Amino acid sequence: MRHRILALGLVVFALAALASAGTMVSYPSGPETVSSYLAVPEGSGKKPALVVIHEWWGLNDWIKGKADAFAKEGYVALAVDLYRGKVATDPDTAHQLMRGVPDDRAVRDMKAAVAYLRSRPDVDASKMASIGWCWGGGMSLDLAVAEPTLAGAVIYYGHLMTDPQTIAALKVPLLGNFGADDQGIPPDTVREFEAAAKKAGRSVDFRIYPGAGHGFASGNNPKNPQAAMDADARTDAFLKKVLRGAA
Repeated sequence: MRHRILALGLVVFALAALASAGTMVSYPSGPETVSSYLAVPEGSGKKPALVVIHEWWGLNDWIKGKADAFAKEGYVALAVDLYRGKVATDPDTAHQLMRGVPDDRAVRDMKAAVAYLRSRPDVDASKMASIGWCWGGGMSLDLAVAEPTLAGAVIYYGHLMTDPQTIAALKVPLLGNFGADDQGIPPDTVREFEAAAKKAGRSVDFRIYPGAGHGFASGNNPKNPQAAMDADARTDAFLKKVLRGAA
């Protein structure tokens, strides 16, 4: 009897996990059709939405898990697939995939993701934001430039632009989390961007974590757990503020 109850419990747990998992959806991006991973929260009514942007590895299980986690927090989360179905497991392949994505196509695909979310009856089109890590962090900033009506954008150690006019024209509030030991995104460039944006009256909140390198908050086992925990807490508070109006 005990074994039967245990087996039943495992089945219920598996079904619950399956029910909470997202699904792949397709939508147009210019003349093409693209697919992304959609995670939807429980409950009825319109909800805030997030465009979730993957690292140079591609749309892997970790990014899908982030979308699932955001859905549990009440956000309709769409994890875009900018690699069109390809996923890397080693740095060389990841670099090739990243370099193989035309910038204009990436922006078009992300704008298509925004349009898809806006078309959904369960999304509040006035409460949408973007978030990305590594390469996806830079893409989150690029999307903020391309979609000035977004309520916010989160950048985890992503590339930053240097053109003063582009920075001054930013309208989307930004939150950024960076590492002081990041060789690819040097702290000086982070400070310069933040200073230029604030001088232009833009809403920018960047933090540089001492002892943290690139990708410090990525993966199931963060390289710098303390910095990752603080960065994620900042992100949570920022999203609640821009998407829910929390103080």
